[in-house]
Amino acid sequence: MIEERPLLTIRRNFSRPDEVSVQRYARAATVHLVDAMGGRGGLDHRIKAIDPESSTCVGTALTCYAGPDDTLAILAAFEVAEPGDIVVASTEGFKESAVVGDLFAAMARTSGIVAIVTDGLARDSSGIIDSGLPVFASGVSPNSAARSGPGTVGLPITISGVRIASGDVVIGDRDGIVVIPYDDLDDVYEQLEAVRSAEDAYPTGPNGEVHVPDSVRSLLESDQVRFLD
Repeated sequence: MIEERPLLTIRRNFSRPDEVSVQRYARAATVHLVDAMGGRGGLDHRIKAIDPESSTCVGTALTCYAGPDDTLAILAAFEVAEPGDIVVASTEGFKESAVVGDLFAAMARTSGIVAIVTDGLARDSSGIIDSGLPVFASGVSPNSAARSGPGTVGLPITISGVRIASGDVVIGDRDGIVVIPYDDLDDVYEQLEAVRSAEDAYPTGPNGEVHVPDSVRSLLESDQVRFLD
């Protein structure tokens, strides 16, 4: 006989980075973070803040797998979250109904959650904006989802090819969401400092103008390029 699956499977205890390790990323631009991670780490381009004016966030990932057209695991995540968490919900990219709305944003704020990220859709966008909570989703729809399970909280998920585990650090801004693995926090921060230094040192003209790099100009003058006209 096949054993019936529980409606929810929850891991409450996992390694969390200390507050200093998280907050040192508070002013990091997602584009710089991606550069520090070899050009990767950002979620799908469609996952953007419902309100671009309220898109800056940093926190510890609390993952949940809600599955298509379901919100039960997301609600459970709100209940087990700790202040400073960012709930990251996988819906397998389901696009027929919304899994986050204004009431969910209000519940999250009550729980001390600093943002919600999902590859699904959101609804009640005006209410989400009024809440002031950064909510990132793949789009907006008035359709509502069910609350049925099964789902998971605290276990690893994958969104747009990026593996995300609870305890990773999540950073958001207008450009989207970047996830830094827990084990890479120190290495990525070291690379981030190098990226920032290189950006600041990029040569500009006397009036602040930015030119194509000399390396590209040299390439165009070499025998590695063939001009057809």
